[in-house]
Amino acid sequence: MEEDIMKVFVQSTANYFDAVARGGAVLGTPYLRDEDEDVALDFSAVIGISGTYKGAIYYTAPREKMQELLPLIGETDSDDHVCADLVGEITNTISGNAREKLGPGFMISSPFIFEGRPRDVRSANGAPCYVLPVQWHNQTSRVLVTLEKTKEAV
Repeated sequence: MEEDIMKVFVQSTANYFDAVARGGAVLGTPYLRDEDEDVALDFSAVIGISGTYKGAIYYTAPREKMQELLPLIGETDSDDHVCADLVGEITNTISGNAREKLGPGFMISSPFIFEGRPRDVRSANGAPCYVLPVQWHNQTSRVLVTLEKTKEAV
């Protein structure tokens, strides 16, 4: 995956936390996931990517982080269902912001939401998975990006 593509996801993630959480998020350096590394947290959502790229974008976060974010969006309920919905919304927003930068050939699906940890994070046809750590209020979440350019785009 090109460095420029990862920068788009870094910026999209920063923009989300700047807008919703009034900043304060510290984004770590993206790194290549080790195949044996367990990267999923309490809630996860995945969005499929097709078009000029094929793959998936995940956002995964601990319950405590979601419960701290909910009041910032005006939500008073903090049960697991609402936390899971927020993870889906965050994933959709990050992917949608990336689509604005990458153009109409970067097509995104609706999010698929996991309440509880998914068993595994799948890569597109063996494409590498990059992990972007997101630290906010002493809670770490992750954006996972696994993309490969399609033959039509090459």
